[in-house]
Amino acid sequence: MIALDTNILVRFLLRDDKKQAELVYARFMQAEKTGEQLFVPLLVLQETIWVLESVYELSRSDVLCAIEDLLHLPILKFETDEVVLTFLNDAKSSQTDLADILIGCSAKSNGSEAIITFDKKASRLPYFQLLRMP
Repeated sequence: MIALDTNILVRFLLRDDKKQAELVYARFMQAEKTGEQLFVPLLVLQETIWVLESVYELSRSDVLCAIEDLLHLPILKFETDEVVLTFLNDAKSSQTDLADILIGCSAKSNGSEAIITFDKKASRLPYFQLLRMP
């Protein structure tokens, strides 16, 4: 199985570089024709979210729609579909940073009881706990 890097997903979603976007589209079409699945690690998904928000200044809604669109592509195999689906559900009902929500969903799905943090905003999420001095 071949894995994808963040820049491949960004070119596919935004088509901001015509030549690279065409290459990505052709590669995706090849995968579709052969029944190949392309792997999307959670770290790539998180970095894609960051790039879409920070570099391209997409709205939260547009970022979530883009992730949902990727989920519907049968050629893409996400590291953990359940985590991505939980992330999308949680992100729609929270205004917390998308990266923090994804971190929390991933940790929770891997058996973590909580995530300790110094981030006060993230600590408002149910699975984050603010680390305080005794």
